Amino acid sequence: MARRVPGTHFLRNLVDRRSLLFQLVRRDFEQRFVGSAVGWVWGLIHPLVLLLSWVYVFGFVIGMQAPASAGTQHYPLYVFSGMLPWMLFSETVQRSASSLLDHANLITKTVFPAEFVPASVFLSTLVSHLLALALMVVATLCWERKIAAGLLLLPFYMFLIGLLAVGTGWIAASLHVFLRDTAQMVSVVLTFWFWMTPIMIAEDRVPRQVRFLLTANPMYYAVRLYRQALFTSKLPDWGDVAKLAFSGAIVFLAGGLFFRYMKKGFADVL
Repeated sequence: MARRVPGTHFLRNLVDRRSLLFQLVRRDFEQRFVGSAVGWVWGLIHPLVLLLSWVYVFGFVIGMQAPASAGTQHYPLYVFSGMLPWMLFSETVQRSASSLLDHANLITKTVFPAEFVPASVFLSTLVSHLLALALMVVATLCWERKIAAGLLLLPFYMFLIGLLAVGTGWIAASLHVFLRDTAQMVSVVLTFWFWMTPIMIAEDRVPRQVRFLLTANPMYYAVRLYRQALFTSKLPDWGDVAKLAFSGAIVFLAGGLFFRYMKKGFADVL
Protein backbone atom coordinates (compact mmCIF):
# COMPACT_ATOMS: atom_id res chain seq x y z
CA MET A 1 0.00 0.00 0.00
CA ALA A 2 1.49 3.32 -1.09
CA ARG A 3 2.16 5.80 1.64
CA ARG A 4 0.72 9.29 1.24
CA VAL A 5 3.41 11.95 1.18
CA PRO A 6 2.68 14.60 3.85
CA GLY A 7 1.34 17.77 2.31
CA THR A 8 0.43 16.15 -1.03
CA HIS A 9 -3.31 16.58 -0.50
CA PHE A 10 -2.82 20.23 0.48
CA LEU A 11 -0.70 20.95 -2.60
CA ARG A 12 -3.17 19.19 -4.90
CA ASN A 13 -6.04 21.13 -3.37
CA LEU A 14 -4.12 24.39 -3.79
CA VAL A 15 -3.39 23.65 -7.45
CA ASP A 16 -7.03 22.74 -8.07
CA ARG A 17 -8.24 25.98 -6.51
CA ARG A 18 -5.80 28.06 -8.52
CA SER A 19 -6.93 26.28 -11.68
CA LEU A 20 -10.58 26.90 -10.80
CA LEU A 21 -9.93 30.59 -10.19
CA PHE A 22 -8.10 30.86 -13.50
CA GLN A 23 -11.01 29.22 -15.32
CA LEU A 24 -13.48 31.60 -13.67
CA VAL A 25 -11.40 34.63 -14.69
CA ARG A 26 -11.09 33.41 -18.29
CA ARG A 27 -14.79 32.61 -18.48
CA ASP A 28 -15.79 35.99 -17.08
CA PHE A 29 -13.49 37.91 -19.42
CA GLU A 30 -14.65 35.97 -22.47
CA GLN A 31 -18.36 36.28 -21.63
CA ARG A 32 -18.09 40.05 -21.32
CA PHE A 33 -17.18 40.31 -25.00
CA VAL A 34 -18.77 37.16 -26.49
CA GLY A 35 -20.24 37.82 -29.93
CA SER A 36 -18.53 41.21 -30.11
CA ALA A 37 -16.90 42.24 -33.38
CA VAL A 38 -13.89 43.88 -31.72
CA GLY A 39 -13.80 41.83 -28.50
CA TRP A 40 -11.57 43.10 -25.72
CA VAL A 41 -11.08 46.44 -27.50
CA TRP A 42 -14.37 47.50 -25.91
CA GLY A 43 -12.46 47.45 -22.64
CA LEU A 44 -10.53 50.44 -24.01
CA ILE A 45 -13.33 52.14 -25.91
CA HIS A 46 -15.57 52.50 -22.86
CA PRO A 47 -13.08 54.40 -20.64
CA LEU A 48 -11.94 56.52 -23.61
CA VAL A 49 -15.51 57.62 -24.36
CA LEU A 50 -16.00 58.50 -20.69
CA LEU A 51 -12.70 60.39 -20.71
CA LEU A 52 -13.64 62.41 -23.77
CA SER A 53 -17.06 63.23 -22.31
CA TRP A 54 -15.67 64.40 -18.97
CA VAL A 55 -12.81 66.37 -20.54
CA TYR A 56 -15.27 68.11 -22.86
CA VAL A 57 -17.65 69.06 -20.02
CA PHE A 58 -15.12 69.93 -17.32
CA GLY A 59 -12.14 70.97 -19.44
CA PHE A 60 -13.68 72.83 -22.38
CA VAL A 61 -17.08 73.92 -21.10
CA ILE A 62 -16.33 74.64 -17.44
CA GLY A 63 -12.65 75.43 -17.99
CA MET A 64 -11.24 73.16 -15.32
CA GLN A 65 -7.47 72.71 -15.28
CA ALA A 66 -5.07 70.32 -13.64
CA PRO A 67 -3.70 71.77 -10.38
CA ALA A 68 -0.05 72.78 -10.22
CA SER A 69 0.68 69.95 -7.77
CA ALA A 70 -0.71 67.25 -10.09
CA GLY A 71 2.58 66.49 -11.81
CA THR A 72 1.05 67.22 -15.22
CA GLN A 73 -0.57 70.25 -16.79
CA HIS A 74 -2.46 68.17 -19.35
CA TYR A 75 -6.00 67.97 -18.08
CA PRO A 76 -6.92 64.78 -20.04
CA LEU A 77 -4.00 62.96 -18.41
CA TYR A 78 -5.05 64.30 -15.02
CA VAL A 79 -8.59 62.96 -15.46
CA PHE A 80 -7.50 59.62 -16.96
CA SER A 81 -5.10 58.98 -14.09
CA GLY A 82 -7.95 59.41 -11.62
CA MET A 83 -10.32 57.26 -13.69
CA LEU A 84 -8.03 54.24 -13.67
CA PRO A 85 -8.17 53.27 -9.97
CA TRP A 86 -11.81 54.32 -9.67
CA MET A 87 -12.97 52.15 -12.58
CA LEU A 88 -11.00 49.17 -11.27
CA PHE A 89 -12.76 49.49 -7.94
CA SER A 90 -16.27 50.46 -9.06
CA GLU A 91 -16.55 47.94 -11.89
CA THR A 92 -15.46 45.14 -9.57
CA VAL A 93 -18.01 46.07 -6.92
CA GLN A 94 -20.85 46.67 -9.38
CA ARG A 95 -20.35 43.41 -11.24
CA SER A 96 -19.72 41.43 -8.06
CA ALA A 97 -23.15 42.36 -6.69
CA SER A 98 -24.99 40.07 -9.13
CA SER A 99 -22.14 37.60 -9.72
CA LEU A 100 -23.46 34.87 -7.39
CA LEU A 101 -26.79 34.78 -9.20
CA ASP A 102 -24.92 34.44 -12.49
CA HIS A 103 -23.14 31.35 -11.09
CA ALA A 104 -26.12 29.95 -9.17
CA ASN A 105 -25.94 26.59 -10.99
CA LEU A 106 -22.39 26.03 -9.76
CA ILE A 107 -23.07 27.14 -6.21
CA THR A 108 -26.19 25.01 -5.70
CA LYS A 109 -25.19 21.83 -7.56
CA THR A 110 -21.52 21.39 -6.70
CA VAL A 111 -19.09 21.83 -3.85
CA PHE A 112 -17.98 25.21 -5.06
CA PRO A 113 -16.00 27.96 -3.26
CA ALA A 114 -18.48 30.79 -3.86
CA GLU A 115 -16.04 33.37 -2.51
CA PHE A 116 -13.96 32.83 -5.67
CA VAL A 117 -16.64 34.47 -7.84
CA PRO A 118 -16.17 38.12 -6.71
CA ALA A 119 -12.42 37.54 -6.63
CA SER A 120 -12.52 36.33 -10.24
CA VAL A 121 -14.51 39.44 -11.19
CA PHE A 122 -11.71 41.62 -9.83
CA LEU A 123 -9.02 39.67 -11.69
CA SER A 124 -11.02 39.85 -14.92
CA THR A 125 -11.51 43.59 -14.46
CA LEU A 126 -7.79 43.87 -13.75
CA VAL A 127 -7.04 42.65 -17.29
CA SER A 128 -9.01 45.56 -18.76
CA HIS A 129 -7.38 47.88 -16.23
CA LEU A 130 -3.91 46.85 -17.40
CA LEU A 131 -4.86 47.53 -21.02
CA ALA A 132 -6.10 51.02 -20.09
CA LEU A 133 -3.00 51.58 -17.97
CA ALA A 134 -0.76 50.72 -20.93
CA LEU A 135 -2.64 53.33 -22.97
CA MET A 136 -2.14 55.82 -20.14
CA VAL A 137 1.62 55.18 -20.08
CA VAL A 138 1.87 55.66 -23.85
CA ALA A 139 -0.12 58.92 -23.67
CA THR A 140 2.08 60.18 -20.83
CA LEU A 141 5.20 59.34 -22.80
CA CYS A 142 3.88 61.22 -25.83
CA TRP A 143 2.71 64.35 -23.95
CA GLU A 144 5.09 64.52 -21.00
CA ARG A 145 8.11 62.97 -22.74
CA LYS A 146 8.88 60.91 -19.66
CA ILE A 147 7.99 57.77 -17.74
CA ALA A 148 7.95 58.12 -13.97
CA ALA A 149 9.79 55.62 -11.79
CA GLY A 150 6.72 55.55 -9.56
CA LEU A 151 5.12 53.14 -12.04
CA LEU A 152 6.92 50.35 -10.19
CA LEU A 153 4.62 50.94 -7.22
CA LEU A 154 1.39 50.53 -9.20
CA PRO A 155 1.14 46.72 -8.75
CA PHE A 156 1.15 47.25 -4.99
CA TYR A 157 -1.56 49.89 -5.26
CA MET A 158 -3.61 47.53 -7.44
CA PHE A 159 -3.30 44.91 -4.72
CA LEU A 160 -4.57 47.34 -2.07
CA ILE A 161 -7.47 48.42 -4.30
CA GLY A 162 -8.17 44.74 -4.88
CA LEU A 163 -8.51 44.13 -1.13
CA LEU A 164 -10.97 47.00 -0.88
CA ALA A 165 -12.92 46.01 -4.00
CA VAL A 166 -13.15 42.28 -3.27
CA GLY A 167 -14.13 42.88 0.36
CA THR A 168 -16.86 45.29 -0.71
CA GLY A 169 -17.87 42.91 -3.51
CA TRP A 170 -18.26 40.04 -1.03
CA ILE A 171 -20.64 42.12 1.05
CA ALA A 172 -22.68 43.28 -1.95
CA ALA A 173 -22.81 39.81 -3.53
CA SER A 174 -23.95 38.04 -0.36
CA LEU A 175 -26.62 40.68 0.33
CA HIS A 176 -27.91 40.47 -3.24
CA VAL A 177 -28.65 36.77 -2.83
CA PHE A 178 -31.25 37.61 -0.17
CA LEU A 179 -32.19 41.17 -1.17
CA ARG A 180 -32.43 41.51 -4.95
CA ASP A 181 -32.46 45.30 -4.79
CA THR A 182 -28.86 45.32 -3.60
CA ALA A 183 -27.35 45.72 -7.08
CA GLN A 184 -29.43 48.85 -7.66
CA MET A 185 -28.49 50.19 -4.24
CA VAL A 186 -24.82 49.57 -5.01
CA SER A 187 -25.17 51.54 -8.25
CA VAL A 188 -26.63 54.50 -6.33
CA VAL A 189 -23.92 54.37 -3.65
CA LEU A 190 -21.16 54.17 -6.27
CA THR A 191 -22.59 57.19 -8.09
CA PHE A 192 -22.43 59.25 -4.90
CA TRP A 193 -19.01 57.80 -4.05
CA PHE A 194 -17.72 58.76 -7.50
CA TRP A 195 -18.57 62.44 -7.04
CA MET A 196 -16.98 62.37 -3.60
CA THR A 197 -13.69 61.28 -5.19
CA PRO A 198 -11.60 64.08 -6.81
CA ILE A 199 -11.26 62.71 -10.32
CA MET A 200 -12.30 65.63 -12.54
CA ILE A 201 -11.72 68.38 -10.00
CA ALA A 202 -8.79 69.18 -7.74
CA GLU A 203 -9.25 68.34 -4.09
CA ASP A 204 -8.85 72.00 -3.10
CA ARG A 205 -12.00 72.78 -5.12
CA VAL A 206 -14.08 70.59 -2.83
CA PRO A 207 -16.16 72.77 -0.47
CA ARG A 208 -14.71 72.96 3.00
CA GLN A 209 -18.02 71.87 4.54
CA VAL A 210 -17.82 68.42 2.92
CA ARG A 211 -14.06 67.99 2.77
CA PHE A 212 -14.22 65.57 5.68
CA LEU A 213 -15.76 63.10 3.22
CA LEU A 214 -12.47 63.02 1.34
CA THR A 215 -10.43 61.94 4.34
CA ALA A 216 -12.97 59.16 5.02
CA ASN A 217 -12.82 57.99 1.41
CA PRO A 218 -10.15 55.30 0.74
CA MET A 219 -10.43 55.85 -3.02
CA TYR A 220 -9.31 59.44 -2.47
CA TYR A 221 -5.95 58.08 -1.35
CA ALA A 222 -5.87 55.55 -4.21
CA VAL A 223 -6.34 58.33 -6.78
CA ARG A 224 -3.65 60.48 -5.15
CA LEU A 225 -1.18 57.59 -5.12
CA TYR A 226 -1.90 56.67 -8.74
CA ARG A 227 -1.31 60.22 -9.91
CA GLN A 228 1.89 60.49 -7.95
CA ALA A 229 3.14 57.20 -9.37
CA LEU A 230 2.23 58.06 -12.96
CA PHE A 231 3.62 61.59 -13.08
CA THR A 232 6.45 61.82 -10.54
CA SER A 233 9.42 59.82 -9.32
CA LYS A 234 9.01 60.95 -5.73
CA LEU A 235 8.59 58.57 -2.84
CA PRO A 236 4.91 57.99 -2.11
CA ASP A 237 3.09 59.70 0.71
CA TRP A 238 3.34 56.92 3.28
CA GLY A 239 0.37 58.33 5.14
CA ASP A 240 -1.79 57.81 2.05
CA VAL A 241 -0.37 54.30 1.60
CA ALA A 242 -1.09 53.41 5.22
CA LYS A 243 -4.67 54.71 5.06
CA LEU A 244 -5.42 52.85 1.84
CA ALA A 245 -3.79 49.66 3.17
CA PHE A 246 -5.65 49.87 6.48
CA SER A 247 -8.99 50.48 4.76
CA GLY A 248 -8.41 47.65 2.29
CA ALA A 249 -7.38 45.16 4.98
CA ILE A 250 -10.32 46.01 7.25
CA VAL A 251 -12.90 45.84 4.44
CA PHE A 252 -11.38 42.63 3.06
CA LEU A 253 -11.47 40.95 6.48
CA ALA A 254 -14.95 42.21 7.31
CA GLY A 255 -16.26 41.24 3.87
CA GLY A 256 -14.77 37.77 4.14
CA LEU A 257 -16.32 37.13 7.55
CA PHE A 258 -19.68 38.51 6.44
CA PHE A 259 -19.62 36.39 3.27
CA ARG A 260 -18.77 33.24 5.22
CA TYR A 261 -21.65 33.86 7.61
CA MET A 262 -24.17 34.54 4.83
CA LYS A 263 -22.90 31.68 2.68
CA LYS A 264 -24.69 29.11 4.84
CA GLY A 265 -28.04 30.10 3.32
CA PHE A 266 -27.01 30.55 -0.33
CA ALA A 267 -28.11 27.08 -1.51
CA ASP A 268 -31.60 27.49 -0.02
CA VAL A 269 -32.23 30.86 -1.68
CA LEU A 270 -30.46 30.42 -5.00
